[in-house]
Amino acid sequence: MAPSPSQKPTLVLLVRHGKTPTTGKVLPGRAPGLHLGDAGIAQAERAAERIAALSGSSAKRKVSAVYASPMERTKETAAPIAKALGLRVRTNKGLLEADFGSWTGRKLSDLYKLKVWSQVQKYPSGFRFPEGESFSEMQQRIVGTLHGLAENHAGETIVAVSHADPIKAAVADAMGTHLDLFQRIVVGPCSISAILFTSGGPVVLSVNSMGDDLANLVPS
Repeated sequence: MAPSPSQKPTLVLLVRHGKTPTTGKVLPGRAPGLHLGDAGIAQAERAAERIAALSGSSAKRKVSAVYASPMERTKETAAPIAKALGLRVRTNKGLLEADFGSWTGRKLSDLYKLKVWSQVQKYPSGFRFPEGESFSEMQQRIVGTLHGLAENHAGETIVAVSHADPIKAAVADAMGTHLDLFQRIVVGPCSISAILFTSGGPVVLSVNSMGDDLANLVPS
């Protein structure tokens, strides 16, 4: 989806959900019932403080909407952000985690032992999760979703709370980086990545920001 030549730039703050009890241990995917742990709740509160500070620093940076994928962990991460901004959380299925199919819920330590795991890391553009989504489909979905949100919020700043792989794929696309290299991008729990969607194309302002002053997010 190409932006209109007259479309005003939209700043999208991509927030990965906070830590859960299974982060780094299990591939949770879209399985319901996974909530933030204590550390994740604290991370979400900190992210809310950082985003609220940005929103209050300039009328141009005032956040107008907060979106989250339908999963519990993303909505719980978005809740304190929305509260700090006086907004409500809007769910958007386009921000969902990849559909891991039959791999959903499996231990990462077991998946690492599979021969096909090297393809997940080195040739993701050619991989489809068994009974699930391909990385290419995931990237097309998240990129299309973000472009749609940018168009709907032209000239505004919005927050989109999602998951690691979709955010990494969106950043890779914005940078013009092939999907096969997207695994080299790091997006930690509750990190903030910022993409400015302009009529001339997306501009990546920040990736995996954990404690930086967001008021410095400007094109160089």
